[in-house]
Amino acid sequence: MDAKVLIESFAEFARSKNVDRPTMIRILEDVFRAMIRKKFETDENFDVIINADKGDLEIWRIREIVDDNSEDIWDHDKISLSEARKIEPDFEIGEETYERIELEEFGRRAVMMARQTLIQRIKDLEKDLLFQQYEELVGEIISAEVYQILGREMLLMDGEGNELILPKNEQIPKDRFRKGDTVRAIVHKVEMVNGNPRIILSRTSPIFLERLFENEVPEVYDGLITIKKIVREPGERAKVAVESYDDRIDPVGACVGMKGSRIHAVVRELQNENIDVINYTDNLELYVSRALSPAKVSSIQNNEEEKRLSVFLKPDQVSLAIGKGGYNIRLASRLVGYEIDVFRELSDFEEEEDVDLTEFSDEIEGWIIEELKKTGLDTAKSVLALSKDDLIRRTELEEETIEEIFKILKQEFEQ
Repeated sequence: MDAKVLIESFAEFARSKNVDRPTMIRILEDVFRAMIRKKFETDENFDVIINADKGDLEIWRIREIVDDNSEDIWDHDKISLSEARKIEPDFEIGEETYERIELEEFGRRAVMMARQTLIQRIKDLEKDLLFQQYEELVGEIISAEVYQILGREMLLMDGEGNELILPKNEQIPKDRFRKGDTVRAIVHKVEMVNGNPRIILSRTSPIFLERLFENEVPEVYDGLITIKKIVREPGERAKVAVESYDDRIDPVGACVGMKGSRIHAVVRELQNENIDVINYTDNLELYVSRALSPAKVSSIQNNEEEKRLSVFLKPDQVSLAIGKGGYNIRLASRLVGYEIDVFRELSDFEEEEDVDLTEFSDEIEGWIIEELKKTGLDTAKSVLALSKDDLIRRTELEEETIEEIFKILKQEFEQ
């Protein structure tokens, strides 16, 4: 393989990958200088001239002419007069010789080694370029095609044939893709693993939902509406706090669109994830009330030290506040940054008929009563107002213990 083929093949690849000319020349020169060092032990007195456009290569060895009896005759950058005159008969001591070295002089093995080195440098360069390309796309939506579905992850291909990874835990639980399907996701992170770029995508990240809003709501894209915070239970429910700095723009209405036209496109992409868009406010009580929507809050007590809120609601609003599977209250807590405890607001009549938990100390162990009281539950009816799942979430009690508590308390009111 001659120099022309080597250089032209590398230059063609470099141009296809938008590698700048200085980088391309530097890589080629590095490879040829490595060949020179292997043969001559040093490349200090060599000039390497490369014309990537024409595929030309010139290697010049530069040496100073010294007397045949000089002590410097063995230096790498010196040549004896007699040897120099074999190159040019009229050379004199003190002049410099410029001797062209042809690629063939390095031997077939060295040329093949140079070819392998260039191929490896091409692969390394391709990996670096891919890493840089996707590092700049972190947090942006891309589309890719499914080409293999594995147990723990799904492999996708972008338009240029690069492999992307969508792990199982970054997929929405309701996602069902088949080979050949087009998938939209954000570039979650890019990392180098054993010298290979690993590009991780995500459909569960709050940023994915934010980018979808930017695509569907021009006011969000233009910055007229700011998304303050997003919390998600992927595929189930999400809460999005939005704010507008222009009083003429209703941020919630703009995000939802006429008859839900804008938000429906987002909901479909997220496998019918239920999305609550709420107005952000600095007023904590108002913010919490909006976050717990559709439930209507009666009153709120704030424990600033423990970052905990006690929210009181009418009996028919408690289940709405907690939501199916407890998603509503969990998301509301994450949105406002406080742990929220929901309590049933009792009427005067109900309070009279209620029984303090300490009255059950003969049947329920003291530490269990204390555990319930820690969460603001100090009467029988306040405990019965909650579901088993709510108590599991709010206390450290086991399921069997909670079932026994319910049984004891219900017997009291049945009597």
